[in-house]
Amino acid sequence: MKKLLLAATIATTIVAGGCTSNGNKVTRTAEKIDYPETRKGDVVDTYFDTEIADPYRWLEDDMSDETAAWVKTQNEVTFDYLNKISYRGEIEEKLQKIWNYEKVGAPFVKGDYTYLYKNDGLQNQYVVYRYKTVEGPEKDEVFLDPNTFSKEGTTSLDALSFTKDGKLAAYSISEGGSDWRKVIVLDTESMQQIGDTLIDIKFSGISWYKNDGFYYSSYDKPKGSQLSEMTDRHKLYYHKMGTPQSSDKVVFGATDAEKHRYIGGYVTDDNNYLVISASVSTNGNKLFVKDLNNPASALITVVPDVTSNSYIIDNDGSKLFIATDLNAPNMRVVTTDLSAPTPENWTDLIPETENVLDISTAGEYLFAHYMIDAISNIKQIDKSGNIVREIELPGVGSAGGFSAEKDEDVCYYSFSNYITPGNIYKLNIESGESELYFAPAIEFNSDNFETKQVFYTSKDGTKVPMIISHKKGVKLNGTNPTILYGYGGFNASLTPGFSVINAVWMDMGGVYAVPNLRGGGEYGKAWHNAGTQMQKQNVFDDFIAAAEYLIDNKYTSSDYLAISGGSNGGLLVGATMTQRPDLMRVALPAVGVLDMLRYHTFTAGAGWAYDYGTADDSKEMFDYLLGYSPVHNVKEGVEYPATLITTGDHDDRVVPAHSYKFAAELQAKQAGANPVLIRIETDAGHGAGTPVSKIIQQRADSFAFTLYNMGVDKIN
Repeated sequence: MKKLLLAATIATTIVAGGCTSNGNKVTRTAEKIDYPETRKGDVVDTYFDTEIADPYRWLEDDMSDETAAWVKTQNEVTFDYLNKISYRGEIEEKLQKIWNYEKVGAPFVKGDYTYLYKNDGLQNQYVVYRYKTVEGPEKDEVFLDPNTFSKEGTTSLDALSFTKDGKLAAYSISEGGSDWRKVIVLDTESMQQIGDTLIDIKFSGISWYKNDGFYYSSYDKPKGSQLSEMTDRHKLYYHKMGTPQSSDKVVFGATDAEKHRYIGGYVTDDNNYLVISASVSTNGNKLFVKDLNNPASALITVVPDVTSNSYIIDNDGSKLFIATDLNAPNMRVVTTDLSAPTPENWTDLIPETENVLDISTAGEYLFAHYMIDAISNIKQIDKSGNIVREIELPGVGSAGGFSAEKDEDVCYYSFSNYITPGNIYKLNIESGESELYFAPAIEFNSDNFETKQVFYTSKDGTKVPMIISHKKGVKLNGTNPTILYGYGGFNASLTPGFSVINAVWMDMGGVYAVPNLRGGGEYGKAWHNAGTQMQKQNVFDDFIAAAEYLIDNKYTSSDYLAISGGSNGGLLVGATMTQRPDLMRVALPAVGVLDMLRYHTFTAGAGWAYDYGTADDSKEMFDYLLGYSPVHNVKEGVEYPATLITTGDHDDRVVPAHSYKFAAELQAKQAGANPVLIRIETDAGHGAGTPVSKIIQQRADSFAFTLYNMGVDKIN
């Protein structure tokens, strides 16, 4: 890092303080905020003969005292502002009240026991319960309680994996939201730990081979900051029970020929084969199989390159069932034999359709999950490819689950939408009959709300779906506080699902809108690719067009519109607010990828290159990234919307430096009176495993900030 020099203190003004009421809308006088001093350095990088200044490079050093002091003072300013909002506590109480109901996950059988996840209401983490299957749930007991793992509830349970006989269980934990995991093995009968705790495991499942040991994945631990140091060489290990972790063998990834950024391994249900998936980015993978009955056998190549996504969903002996998007952008299921498993020998079992396919197995059947305009459609299919039945769902929304062991005769599935809390149903696999297994007793009446899907036109003429939800009777007069939430990347699909957070927002009179932007997976690979690399602007255009639709149709106006998104969605918010600062009143970028010239230099960021490209690829790619990178497109003399940036100080997925640098740029250049604040959650990561108490506080702060800056004086 080049030497950094001091720069001047930054200060600006915001709208706050004394107000006069006009209904629920108020006019506020300007109150000055003295932002913390953020010094500027003299770091300059050269890309293809173009010099780019990076004055806040020092904020990338998460191990420095100076960065820690900056975080502390920024939080002081932010919470001083939030504490002045009179109804902030009221919103928190609303969230707590609605959140406080029992939540239950779908049960699953392992050995003699049935297990399920349960939260009695406001517990920070879900608890794993179990009961002997023959005795029933009346005699359940706690198996794992992550709430006891740490005092503040910041240590969470991640993966939980059982041997086939259910005698042993291995589970991973995350501390402070980190992607780095520890793995602990239990004797399930005594619930006592066996052996030492495994450490320094990242981006990994846990897959048992009989009761002998298990496979897991990790990187070599960085010598510097484990938060930001690059991790680009994944390895698959085998841990044999009764031996120290130091003796674990590398199964795949040790040689240069096997070098990949993401490697996963799992054992087939019959314990005969190890399946290895190897990727260089978040899209596309090679696929290999190893015969575990012959340890000396060579790997069998199933898919030799990373130009497609393929995974083995089941096997009958040497017959493989593979889900793939090779020559099928919307996915298909094929069969092949290990004697000749490569693509030229594949036979279609479930051909590609016009709708995106996901697949699961339960009993001796396949369950095809189709997305039709982001809505679930489920078909049960036998292993000859015949459709047995379409599963009748309780309504229009999202269904998940339909997974069980081969010898099970029932499976469970969940169903919800934006205004329907998640119910769990029990399905008789042979008859196809469903019965309600669990319905949450929540203080939320779905009958008082409505949700509908619309299609709007983006800048280039593309039709984009959006689901809009709100209380019944909302007047389309342009004054409804509205949150427009988006993601638009990494083939991820935003399907309708219930959220307590959104329920509270709508209960307060807000509108909640979710467009299915290009870059997502709602319409298959073509839809995804249309929002990647040098087509990334399509995603922002889709989001802008969604906002314009809501404004044109009087759901809201620019004065009452907030845009929200996290991670890649944080990039979406950052790019949209710098391109169209006039379009919205409030911007809420969370844990965002905001420095597009350097994202690939942190942790596993280089793996996102399929979606983004990198500044090192070519001058054309550099120019394109520079054109929308939020950190690099904050301009002097522009009035940006009221902005609350949120991140976690232990985020090792999207490092907090992205948010720090964006906040510094906005605070330095904001021309208007709108506040630019950053809320940095301590002892927190990218979001997974965040305690309920912290989630409620974060959302109360976000809602309060949003409504306050829309001029709302009181809440419903």
